[in-house]
Amino acid sequence: MATPVNWTQGEDVIIVPAVSDDEAKTIYPDGWQTLRPYLRIVAQPKD
Repeated sequence: MATPVNWTQGEDVIIVPAVSDDEAKTIYPDGWQTLRPYLRIVAQPKD
């Protein structure tokens, strides 16, 4: 995962493009929001 430039603790994070959708399904089973094919965001993991 990555964070936007003005990110603060608790905000959504970015799933890096190197992670495929299939891999992301196992890492983020609750899903994510796709803004662009290369830009997917997910709530910050608690771990």
